[in-house]
Formats: sequence, structure tokens, C-alpha cells
Amino acid sequence: MQGTAALLATQPLLSRAASESDGYLQGRLYKTLKIGMVRVDGSLTDKFKAAKEAGFQGIEMNSPGLDVEETKKAIAESGLPVDGTVCSSHWNIRHTSPDAEQRATALAHLKQAMIDTKAVGGNTVLLVVGKGSDGPEEEIWKRSIENISKALPLASELGMYIAIENVWNQFCYNHDGGPDQTAEKFVKYVDAFKSAWVGMQFDIGNHWKYGSMGDWIRQLGSRIVKLDLKGFSRKEGKFAKIGEGDLDWADVRKALAEIRYTGWAAAEVGGGDLERLQEVSRNMDRVFGLTG
Repeated sequence: MQGTAALLATQPLLSRAASESDGYLQGRLYKTLKIGMVRVDGSLTDKFKAAKEAGFQGIEMNSPGLDVEETKKAIAESGLPVDGTVCSSHWNIRHTSPDAEQRATALAHLKQAMIDTKAVGGNTVLLVVGKGSDGPEEEIWKRSIENISKALPLASELGMYIAIENVWNQFCYNHDGGPDQTAEKFVKYVDAFKSAWVGMQFDIGNHWKYGSMGDWIRQLGSRIVKLDLKGFSRKEGKFAKIGEGDLDWADVRKALAEIRYTGWAAAEVGGGDLERLQEVSRNMDRVFGLTG
């Protein structure tokens, strides 16, 4: 696995006391958020400016459906870059589908998202590969890898990461299982592509219900090319604001320091106006040990 995180992982690790890990992410982690979180009036440029004012250093768009020229204009007028996109159709048009025509459409959409992302300066396309309900795990595992692999030549040509997100889709984990699960299946799934251009956009909040997120980060290591985050409460069994709930952020910070992570972290929580976006930005600073 290549990319900033992977390249750093190949360098000699400096011995580091556990207490020093809290400062590691300062200057190494860059805050971004989903465009759908920015609920301010006005043009796309106005939305970009609001995100920047709130303290974000990038923004994720959606594709297919991205207006490339409008997005380029917003970037130029706001000074806020697009770091990546989310494949906008991946939940309904899936690489795990038993229908060959739907898989072909999923592939076309993934390729279009990659082309659009490159056009606006990003380098990741977040992808949910499908749903476990599309068939037996062994079957959809093979089916989705075969389909997504057809996009790898384009990914290599564009320098584009296909960033698989861990979500509640009944795939690569036991949806009805307990909190002692590991990231083993995600590791094997990513490695099955045998490509530097497939990694994880690891969502720290999504699977706290199922395992130690610090340990999952350690297992995934340089396969993590980007982070998503939200809060979660095991006690209440529901998602929460970033920093609320009972997620072990101290161990997350320690694990990110251990794998030498450097890169983007995307908020994926309820958005709102400028005041709400500023709150999200501050929450991210707090859980990651960042200062202004």
C-alpha cells in the first residue's frame, strides 16, 4: 500500500513514549467534511467559504452528479480544495449485486467518480462495496473484487485511491456480533486486490460497536488512506456527536501515532449553519488533540 501514510510507515519508527502520542497528529492531520453537511444559503462558493471559515482544510463532493466547472470555480474563489469524493450511488447500485447489469453500472459510476475527482484535484473516491444481503459472503466477496478490479487500470492512470468505507452493510464483520471483533476480514479484503490503489477510508465511529477502534487501526495500518469519523455510544447503542458517547479517542490517537498516519480526516455527522460547522471543527480538534 502506498500513499502518504504508507510511505511514512516504511520509514524507521522513532521510539515514542505513550504519553507523546497525543501531540503526534498536530500538523499531520487535515480536516475535511462532506458537502452535504454544509447547510448555508447561497452558491457552492458560499458553501466552500463557510467550510473554510469553520476551520476545515478541504471538502468532499459527491459523484456521479458533480458539476466539475462549478466546483472548480468554488475552489478558485474560496481557496478551499476538494480532497476527494463519495461515490453517490454505491448504496443502491452495488458491486455485490447478483445482477450483472447493475454491477456494470456500479463500475461505470465508480470510474466516473474517479474522473470527476481527478478533474477537481482530489485523490480519493469513497466506496461502499455493497451489501451482505446480496448473497453468501464468499460469493459477494469474489463478485465485488472482480467488478471493482476492472477500475484499477484507471485508478493507476489517474493516481486515484479507491477508499473502501467500513459501514453497517453486513459485510466483513458480524452485524449481530459483540464488541470483540477484529478488522481481519477488512485486511484480507483490501489485500485481495493486490493493488496500491485500494485502501480503507476507515470510519472510526461506525464499528466502535463491534471492536476496539485503536486495535482496528493497528491491524489495518498503512491500508488506511483516509479517515471518516463520528461519535458512538455503546451504552446507548446509537451514534453521537464527535467526542460524545464512549468511543476511546485516547487509544485512537495512540494507534494513529503508532501507524504514523498522515492525511485527511472527514467529518460525517449532522451538519448545519456556520455555527454548527464550527462546533464540528472544534470537536475534531479536541478528539485528535489538535490546536488552532
